[in-house]
Amino acid sequence: MNGAESLIKTLVNNGVEVCFSNPGTSEMHFVAALDEVDGMRGVLALFEGVASGAADGYARMAGKPAVTLLHLGPGLGNAWANLHNARKGNVPVINIIGDHATYHLQYDAPLTSDLKGIASSISDTLIQSQSSAEIADDAAAAVAAASPNNVASLVLPADVSWSDNPSPLPEVRAPNTLTPVSPEKIKEAANLLSKSDAGMIFVGGYISTELGHQLSRISQATGCRICVETFPTRISRGAGSAKVEKLPYLAEMAIDHLKEVDTLVLLGAPAPVSFFAYPNVPSVLQPDGCTIYELANTDEDSLAAAHALVAELDAETVEPALNGEQLPELPTGDLDAMTLAQALAALIPDNAIIVDEGATTGLACYPFSEQAKPHDWMTLTGGSIGYGLPCAVGAAVACPDRKVICLEGDGSAMYTIQALWTMVREQLDVTVVICNNSKYNILELEFARTGARGGKPGKKAASMMDIGNPSMDFVAMARGFGMQASRATTAEEFSTQLAEAIQTEGPRLIDAVVPCLQLG
Repeated sequence: MNGAESLIKTLVNNGVEVCFSNPGTSEMHFVAALDEVDGMRGVLALFEGVASGAADGYARMAGKPAVTLLHLGPGLGNAWANLHNARKGNVPVINIIGDHATYHLQYDAPLTSDLKGIASSISDTLIQSQSSAEIADDAAAAVAAASPNNVASLVLPADVSWSDNPSPLPEVRAPNTLTPVSPEKIKEAANLLSKSDAGMIFVGGYISTELGHQLSRISQATGCRICVETFPTRISRGAGSAKVEKLPYLAEMAIDHLKEVDTLVLLGAPAPVSFFAYPNVPSVLQPDGCTIYELANTDEDSLAAAHALVAELDAETVEPALNGEQLPELPTGDLDAMTLAQALAALIPDNAIIVDEGATTGLACYPFSEQAKPHDWMTLTGGSIGYGLPCAVGAAVACPDRKVICLEGDGSAMYTIQALWTMVREQLDVTVVICNNSKYNILELEFARTGARGGKPGKKAASMMDIGNPSMDFVAMARGFGMQASRATTAEEFSTQLAEAIQTEGPRLIDAVVPCLQLG
């Protein structure tokens, strides 16, 4: 058994079953081992950023890591942006990064780079394997390091991959788990919320239906508000879910949202800050004098803490405030952000997965769908665009029995448009909705808010935010990848096409032509 075979066997033995891959020469023995070792599914991506984003989406839905297979430092560099999103979302990912043979590095071949520097910047744990005898143990260590919410990277030199491994495979390791919150912290949080006149629990990570119900009981018992991050990693929503708030994106709106809060209890989230700095706008969003208390950090068990807090407050029998099912009528007339959101809310199928990178158009979709059929919603945790299409790939691989709907901005789609090819190759049940306004609309908004050039771009500046010249034909692009595609320019056309896509299994794209959403 060579090093690559022992590596894959160890991954499979520890429950890692999917590899999102864009390999090169240094990884050929790993690729060959996929035929020799049962249990590992290889999913090919045409760009490393698709592989890393897919691993993120897979882990968010599967609750365990996938691996990426990347080619040397440049391949990892191409994957970096979506690994940033995974790391900011506390999502477990394992990167297998091929490297030159150990004896070849001294020659500084063209693809030699500062692999350690690149990997260290995006990895919670970095393991550089040095021998085939150690690679299986290194693989087991990488799985343990990634679980439950970290990015772990394992550098695999080519000779370590092709050489024989004389060592037995390591025993299966129990995955790392989240740390329990101490009883003292539970008591202190209960005391703070009970005494507060305007308390809030600020929640991050995965807000499951169960976690939402427990938080709602706490809210009903103490009068505190429940608010999730602007871009939650994953949240279960729709009918039967708890009523929760979501922190607005714009700093001024977020400050207004928090202005009355006197006690902010953090549950799996850091204290909120503005995404960017703006002239004369505070970076810290909570009001002066607000008490901030960290009940659980991202390495601690938020769900168990919520259950314990409910018990501490004697709120087990309190009924949570839940969303009912209230579906809007299908819209008619012009297609814009609001009618698109209305149609989506009316047509979301039961147990769907929504991947949201719809940018400004997508902002309307979240509130409209609060009382839609039960679904999961995933967002752009790290702010690095190009995550939506790959994340949808990973989610569909993790949950083949669930419809995935990807809301994708036209500009951000072009970062990782190659993901459409993987959707078709794997015949994934993904409906892609391109929110096509031919603008970097969010940048127009940000230009005005930063005060650059008095908030009004000149001709050259405006051209840097206009992506409509030449126009992009997403229908033609999708069909070029072998995907069924259509264009919608009215609310009726969009509703009809979305309904057809939801009722039909397999990949499909809808190019929804919408005007820019006016946000300010």
